[in-house]
Parts: sequence; C-alpha cells; structure tokens
Amino acid sequence: MRAELERFLASPALAEATRRAYGADLEEFTTWLRARGTSLGGVDVRVLADYATQLGASRPGRQPGKLAPATIARKLAAVRAFLRFSLGPARVPEGSFAPRRPRRLPDVPKTSEVDEALAAAEGDGALALRNRALLELVYSAGLRSREAVDLDLADLDFEQELVRVRGKGSKERVVPLGEEAAHWAARYLRQARPLLASGAENALFLSARGRRLDTSTLRRLHAHPHRLRHAFATHLLEGGADLRTIQELLGHSSLSTTQVYSHVDARRLRRVYDRAHPRS
Repeated sequence: MRAELERFLASPALAEATRRAYGADLEEFTTWLRARGTSLGGVDVRVLADYATQLGASRPGRQPGKLAPATIARKLAAVRAFLRFSLGPARVPEGSFAPRRPRRLPDVPKTSEVDEALAAAEGDGALALRNRALLELVYSAGLRSREAVDLDLADLDFEQELVRVRGKGSKERVVPLGEEAAHWAARYLRQARPLLASGAENALFLSARGRRLDTSTLRRLHAHPHRLRHAFATHLLEGGADLRTIQELLGHSSLSTTQVYSHVDARRLRRVYDRAHPRS
C-alpha cells in the first residue's frame, strides 16, 4: 500500500499543492485501512461508506468537533483519485458519500456598490466604453461571464428590448434588455466597436485586437463578475419578483438551484405581511 501511495503522489499530473494536500489526506486513509485490516484491493462501496461515516464523526483531541462538509468532500476526492490510479476507474464505486454542503447565499453587493463598480468602468476611449457596456449588460441581464463574452451582434434586439443568451448545455433563453444596459450598449456599438473591429467578427464585445473577448478580460474589469449576477437575482427578488421568474431569467434548470436566494424572498414576504396583516 505504501508503494502504491508513493507512486501516486509522484505522478507528474499532480500539482505540488495538490500533492501536499493529497499526501496528508491519503496517509489518513491508508492508516485507517491498515487499522481495520483492509487491503487496498479490498476497498469497495461498503468500505468507502464506512470511511465517510468515520470522517463525519465527532473527533476528540486538540481540535474537537466535526469536519466541515467541504473538508470531507476534499478528503474523499483524494481517496477516489488514489483508487482510480491504483485499481482502475472501473473499481471506484459510484455515488457520493460526502454530506451535503449547506447552501449559503452568495456574497451580494448592495445597489450602491453596483452603481460604484459600474461608474468606475466609465472613461475615455473605445475600451472604456466597451467595459461600461459589458458590465451594465452582465448586471442588467444576470449573465454568467461565459454567456456575456459569447454574445453575438444579433443577440441584442433593441426594438424588442431583449437579449438572447446561450447558457450552459447550449440552452437558449431570452432576458429583458434593461434601459441602462441598452443605452450603454447602443453607445458602444455606435462609438466604440467600429474602432475596435478589424475584420468580419460577429462577437458583440471585442478586444483591442478586434477579437472576441475571453472571460479573463471580464475578470480583470471586475474581480468577481458572478457577484453582479447574484446582485441581479437578489435585487429583483427584493423588488418583488418571484423565484420562478428568477429561475427563468438566470437559466437555472432546477428551481432548487435558485432557492439559494429564498431567504431574500422570505424577508420580502415578511415585510409585506407586516404591512398588510392586521395581526402582524
């Protein structure tokens, strides 16, 4: 077992940080296997389930308490990688043994923070105008980074005030084009994009070289562009939109994904109740 572990950790496919993290996690796993008298070849779904239970149990010692679900998931991921390497993918049991992680509301900027971030993108020149239009559209339409840079010219419909978005799994959705986003997008198309274009490129947002932007450019403009998407959803909920509508606008295939925002909706409902109910 020791030789197999050392061979795995010596794999050039592992980054140094991954090798260190896996080393500690797998030392723990192999020590546990030896203590129960189980060989590496004897690991099956029952053994993995027992190990996951062990990880989830309360721990005595200098750091008592239970491991966080994310920590357990990381340790089990290391074990699975080791087993795939040593025994082959067919021998690695299917199914997840890690406890479900509690769903937390994403870090959402306030409206004033969004306004400041968008205003900071404003400036002179074609690139500054592109940046403002890009960020306005991400926030206005609740776009993922990839969805924003994948937009083509034909995806903006100013007459119908719509944006056609290609989301995950090539699923398309239509999102309203907000007034501010439409204003900045129109300015960008009139005043900036012609200066950036260098050939037949259908991309809406172009780089300084006239090519389609990549997501790294968006991250340089706004370190965490996904926060604008979270702000889009949260601010709509606070304004009275329901979760089903938010689900459609975000392009979530399941309402359970959108329900991470449900406590915002609960706060709004409480305010409505307090205003409207005679016994509130």
